[in-house]
Amino acid sequence: MTTAPMNPLAGPAGPGKYATRTDNLQMGSTSYGEGVETQAIKSGAPLAKTANVRGARAGDVREAAEQAPVTELYAPTQRPDEPITAGIAMGPGAGPEVLGMRPATEKLSDVLAKMLPYDETGEIAILYQRAASRGL
Repeated sequence: MTTAPMNPLAGPAGPGKYATRTDNLQMGSTSYGEGVETQAIKSGAPLAKTANVRGARAGDVREAAEQAPVTELYAPTQRPDEPITAGIAMGPGAGPEVLGMRPATEKLSDVLAKMLPYDETGEIAILYQRAASRGL
């Protein structure tokens, strides 16, 4: 429970002079009865149970790293049948669709145009003009 809630009309923090601070919210004390309310909220639904899991010891991690094969920098390729352009949107091989990436549907100039109202230095306006003149 917070003792100093954020003004809901303030909205999220924005750039520059539109910024609002949200990092100084104070949490209420769990003593003097507030802890009772917190426990009541937590008991309303069962919490997730985790298996008895222990973290890996440093020695186990080191052993696994030593056993893993390391490909040297100038070693011959391990995928001789795969084109070097696989995964990108040009040349032979599968494109970005196999990676689950969608092609950009919005032009760069459109994205920059949305940022223009917040441009205090004029840098976004310059980038917008360059992108628009190139048809990007």
